[in-house]
Amino acid sequence: MTDDTFIEGPLYEKRRKVYPQSVHGRFRRIKWAILCVTLGVYYLLPFVRWNRGPGLPDQAVLIDLPHRRFYFFFIELWPQEVYYFTGLLILAAMMLFLMNAVAGRLWCGYLCPQTVWTDLFYAVERWVEGDRRERMQGDKRYWSFDHIRKVALKHFLWVMIAWWTGGAWVLYFDDAPTLVKELATFQAPFIAYLWIGILTATTYVFAGHAREQMCIYMCPWPRIQAALTDEWALNVTYRRDRGEPRMSVKKAEAARAHGDFAGDCVDCHQCINVCPTGVDIRHGIQLGCIQCGLCIDACDNVMSEIGRPQGLIGYDTDINMQRRREGKPPIYRIVRARTLIYVAAIAIVGSVMLYTLATRATLDVNVLHERNPLFVQLSDGGVRNDYTVRILNKGAERSFALKVLDLPGATVRVAGVEPGPDGNTIVLVGQDQTREVRMSVQVSPDRVPKSAIDIGVEITDVASGERAEARDHFVPKE
Repeated sequence: MTDDTFIEGPLYEKRRKVYPQSVHGRFRRIKWAILCVTLGVYYLLPFVRWNRGPGLPDQAVLIDLPHRRFYFFFIELWPQEVYYFTGLLILAAMMLFLMNAVAGRLWCGYLCPQTVWTDLFYAVERWVEGDRRERMQGDKRYWSFDHIRKVALKHFLWVMIAWWTGGAWVLYFDDAPTLVKELATFQAPFIAYLWIGILTATTYVFAGHAREQMCIYMCPWPRIQAALTDEWALNVTYRRDRGEPRMSVKKAEAARAHGDFAGDCVDCHQCINVCPTGVDIRHGIQLGCIQCGLCIDACDNVMSEIGRPQGLIGYDTDINMQRRREGKPPIYRIVRARTLIYVAAIAIVGSVMLYTLATRATLDVNVLHERNPLFVQLSDGGVRNDYTVRILNKGAERSFALKVLDLPGATVRVAGVEPGPDGNTIVLVGQDQTREVRMSVQVSPDRVPKSAIDIGVEITDVASGERAEARDHFVPKE
């Protein structure tokens, strides 16, 4: 290998600052609606109340780390139910795959937090500094007093949005009104201020400065979705069969007057000017294109102004472009094997989760046989085995009757618990608590089994009759 084979130059492309222009149209309205709904839910949800009864938190959505609970309206999850979060991750992945199979990067263009907050930051920037041309001119005369004033106001508003974003996040981990008061009076825990600072900084940097660089260089999804898409997926597409060759309105009129073909694209660059990542959609699908549809709005507006049909840029497939060149009508296959598989996976996982959630018990019991010693031989010839019983109560304070199954004639005793008048052993477990007790199971000499046998330990809610059972073994004398 000679030195001629090496190419000198930078290892990465220098960033070109993007100045997205404002645009009006149906896709812009859709994005505004999604932005308002998603941010409204994020910022306001911690203040929504939900009555769960006395002694329980009344915040609708709460991650209660000290008590190891997750509350979501009427749903309460315990740490051992982490499989529900696994199911939610599977559902999220399948939904992402389904969106990609139907219409490309729908998530990136409309729902991704980076897109939503960047849109909000762009709106603030336009409100303070003006639209694309004003911002470009302002950067050229950077040190003018008016420009510095506008930039300072813009960054102040960005920091305020980022600060409230971080503040809203910590409200999901404690009672929101109480925590807001503690934060305002500087009585909140240090960890709350720390996370607000971290999330304020990341939101400010990612949405205010990194912007399109997050989508192009840092996010793995554009690279993953490229391997998942197929020829039937709808993508924001420049219809070259209609738009080429490009020429101005006057040149196009002259060409058509002479019987020559002229494309509808007038090379106005409006599709580039409105793109938040600076992509020229006329070059085809690219890594930087988040498929937000703003170029569609810009192009449709231009086509309306010059009296040409809309749709030069739209959601389409490469197959349809080829069919139009051949004079065939376009075809769309939203329902196909790929989308059906994703829908089926979503339905199966969702149904399993709903079934287990609807039928899950609000109590549980675990039994652990004492190992040292395995058994105790009594003076009268009987045998005693000792166990550690852990009772889990996922509801209000309840009393549970404890008994042993499959061991006739067994006597049950629990340390610190006196048997009731009817001989039953009643164990009281507090609200949302786990109680561990030591249980002794004793059999008389004539009832001692010849070998180790499986037994059941059953708890029964005295009030409701709800039951739970755990299995272990009883070891007789050797």
